[in-house]
Amino acid sequence: MFNSLQRFYHAVRSTDHNQKPVKGTKIKESCRFCDVSVSPGFDIVHEDDIFVAFRDRNPSSMHHIQLITKKHIDSVQSLSKADIELVKSIERIGHVILDSLDVPPHQRRLGFHIPPFNSVQHLHLHLQGLPYKSLARRMKYPVVQGGKGSVKGFSWFVDVSQLIELLERRRCVRVVPC
Repeated sequence: MFNSLQRFYHAVRSTDHNQKPVKGTKIKESCRFCDVSVSPGFDIVHEDDIFVAFRDRNPSSMHHIQLITKKHIDSVQSLSKADIELVKSIERIGHVILDSLDVPPHQRRLGFHIPPFNSVQHLHLHLQGLPYKSLARRMKYPVVQGGKGSVKGFSWFVDVSQLIELLERRRCVRVVPC
């Protein structure tokens, strides 16, 4: 299974998608998260000048919120060390939202999917108040600790604290251990 996942990952990564990563542009026409508002059916739970948070349309856990940047950033792979404060801000807001839902700290999961395993090409932090609705849903969000010098192990999901450490070490975010 590992080999087939690795082949899939490399096939998708090597495909020319005719769109280079866009960082910091206000709106990307083809992005459904760039037009988040109540009118297209989003259930917004937080909004400020930089971020918008809304309930996931198909929640995997008891509480499942998407926290996005208003400016378009493609994914965690578009981030660099210069974005650490942005990631720390999104984490702080995520905890405030989960606090307002009375989710205890030990039942929280905050993280990002890593391309090509993300469903929307717009940076979005999954805020989850556990438990998960099923084992299949839980498997979509595996947090794997790294070993022997790596911050995270083989996983298509990166915990927000792992992401911050990877950015501090100037490492790229990948599915394979890094």
